[in-house]
Order: sequence, then C-alpha cells, then structure tokens
Amino acid sequence: MEYISTRNKEKIFSFKDVFLKSLANDGGLFVPKKIPSYTLNELKNLSKLSYNELAAKVVLNFCSDQFSEKEIKELVDDSYKNFRVKNVIEIKQIEQLNLIELFHGPTLAFKDIAMQIIGNMYKKILEKNNLKINIVVATSGDTGAAAISAIRGRKNMKIFVLHPEDKISEVQRKFMTTDHSKNIFNIAVAGNFDECQKFVKSMFVDKNFSESINMSGVNSINWARIAAQIVYYFFSYFQIAKHGEKLNFSVPTGNFGDIYAGYIAKKMGLPINKLIIATNSNDILKRVVLTGIYKPIKVDHTNSPSMDIQVASNFERLIFDIFSCDSKKTSKLMDHFKKHGEFILEKEDVNKINETFSAGSLSDKETELVIKEIYEEKGILIDPHTAVAVGVVKKIPLEGKIVILSTAHPAKFPNTVMKATNIKPNFPESLKNILKEKEKYDKLPKDLKKIQNYILERI
Repeated sequence: MEYISTRNKEKIFSFKDVFLKSLANDGGLFVPKKIPSYTLNELKNLSKLSYNELAAKVVLNFCSDQFSEKEIKELVDDSYKNFRVKNVIEIKQIEQLNLIELFHGPTLAFKDIAMQIIGNMYKKILEKNNLKINIVVATSGDTGAAAISAIRGRKNMKIFVLHPEDKISEVQRKFMTTDHSKNIFNIAVAGNFDECQKFVKSMFVDKNFSESINMSGVNSINWARIAAQIVYYFFSYFQIAKHGEKLNFSVPTGNFGDIYAGYIAKKMGLPINKLIIATNSNDILKRVVLTGIYKPIKVDHTNSPSMDIQVASNFERLIFDIFSCDSKKTSKLMDHFKKHGEFILEKEDVNKINETFSAGSLSDKETELVIKEIYEEKGILIDPHTAVAVGVVKKIPLEGKIVILSTAHPAKFPNTVMKATNIKPNFPESLKNILKEKEKYDKLPKDLKKIQNYILERI
C-alpha cells in the first residue's frame, strides 16, 4: 500500500510515515494511492469470520508493508481482549432500525475500537525502529479518553490532550483527567474544539516544532483510525443484510472521520446505499451537502458535545475524491478556505456527494424527545449522539434497512438522559468508581505559543 497527500499526489509515503506523521507537511491528509476492493464472492467468504478475524484481514490491506499477517492477528486480539462483548460490537433491533453498539470498550465510546489498535501499533513500530514520540491530540469529548486508555504507561510515548474547557460532559472529562500515568498530560483550553483542533494542526504544520518533539497524532486525521473503523461497517453488514442487499448507515457526525470510514467501506465493495450525516445544530456538513457552501459559523454548545464542531477535518479527503484525486485543485480550494474562511463547491461536485450521502440535523429538544421515545417504547437508553442518528433518519426518505451507529454509552451523558427519561444510566460495574477519583489537568488560555511552551517543558 502506497499513500499520498490530498494536496500533493506526486510524493509517495509508507504506512509507517503516515501513521507516525498523521498530517502531511503540506497540510494535506494522507490517503491510499489506490483503495483495495472485494468482489461479492470475496465478501461472502469474509462474512463467515469473527470480528477479530475480519479486522485482521481488513486492516492488513493498509499496513502490510509494516506488519506481517501474524503480527496483525496478535495485535487485534490483544486490542480487543478486554471488550465487554464477544465480537467487539453488539446489535439491537429498534422497530425497523438496527442499532450497532460501538461502546463496549474501556472508555464507553466507539473511539476505543480504533484507538486500542493504534496504541498497540505504536508499541510495535516504536520498538522496531527504536523511536520516541510525543502525541498531541484535540478532543471534543471521547477521542482523548480513548487515546489515554490506549497509551497510558507505555514506554517511549507521551500524550498531550487538548479539550475545550467546560464544553464536554463531566463524565467525558473524568475519563481523561482521573488517569495519573506519568506519560499523560491533560490541558483544558479556554476555547472550543475547533480552536483546539486548529492549534494541533498548526503544530503539525510548524515543521521546526513538530520535528523537534517528534510529534505524532491520533485524531481521526490519522489513517489508522479510518482503517480500524471500516471493519464494523463490514461486520454489521454481514450480520444484518442478505447477500448483496444494500444497507443505509446513519452516523452521528462531527469531524467526518467515522462516516468517511463508511465511505471507504463502500469503495471497497460493501453494498451501501446511503450514508446519512446526522448532526446537531452545528450543521456545517448538512449545509454543504445541501447547498455546496462550506462556511463555519459560531459553535453552539449542545447536549451532544462530541459533534460541536464547525470545521470537519476529514471532509478534505472526500473533496479530494470527488475532485477525481486532483491534489492541485484540492490544495487550491483549501488555501482559499484558509484565506477566506469558506468555500463553495460546484453543482456537479455536490451531485457527486449526494449520490452517496444524505444529511439532516436535530435540535437539543428533538434529541431529548428521541431519547424519551426510545426508552418508553423499547426500554433502551441511548446517548444523545445516537439519538441524533435515530431522529435524522425519520426526516429522510430511505429505501432498504437502516443501521444506526450507536457511538457512546448513555452513562457518559447522564444529565441529558436523566432529563429525557427520569432514569439515571448506570456505568458497567468495573467503571463505577471513576466519578469519585481525583482529577489532574492544567488550564491554559487560547494561546498557541503558551500551549507549545507547556509541551516543550514536559518532553
């Protein structure tokens, strides 16, 4: 597998380059030069595999230059050995909807599925190459906790996690800040997630800084995240669909990483009809899909905070693809966005997007009503992000079965769930003490230089 940047397809990168760098020096995102694909017959054979076996097969497509088949199998098994269900994910039926629960990992969010793989990939790559790295990551709530869980206590690695102060749930924060491992540093930034994400991107692009600290990243811009997330689209399809039947997937969407994994699954041959972009009032992705206008506005603080995002990093990968992999055209558009804070897609490009994607949004009040309805009708508690995915499909006419990606355990958002249902969602037994543990994090102003100095003082 060879990789290129969305802003320069002339230069070739290996999986190791892509994994450790995360973001290209030109500011572009790494993508495979060619997406592997399966025939219907090959899909039939894959459908007989367990989740772990399937993950090893799918992920190996993207990193066979770095890992042997045996290494990937061992790495996958090690990554998922402590998940609370046998096949990593669990599927539940709600009326005509298929709910796939992706939150049975250590931090109760879908991010664990990719992040546990990434933690073990770092371990092997760093040992093989005798390297030390410093990971810098921005989180809108769940990425940071999942990354900390995967990286805590590991040798040759430190991680600096930026989260927006007072703009994630208390439970999300405590999953990060109650870990006192010496290689973990939590930073509450006096800003929103988009600003945290912008700081991280600026640090990557600052070649002097990023090289001086041997910087790496685990946000969804890291291709390994996408590769690991592709797997549950395949696995859930095999559990739900008849051979060759097309499914629709509704995905709570902020940074466009999780739904982009579904897009890649479709390009790999998985029979997918529509991918539904489900957003809250921070609906930039809905607006661009409907109008072609990509223009961030003020970030609203909602009851589904992991989607409180106005700049969706992974959308650049989709733009590159609909531009027929024209890196010069992509680079020009992203330069325009940097200078003017917006861009407009041509009608034919919007039509290409609409061939695969539909989009809708939910208000906070609508989100609470969905949580209430699902509990009253089915006795199932869902978190607000999952509720957005459920509510949006009711607004969009779709043909065929619908799969909802349930991305977080309801106990991570107890206040919203309690308000909607009068029921307090319980943690799994092994995690009940987390709210009582002492927190450790530092508060920093919205100042890139001060954040950089903080990191330099601790590496």
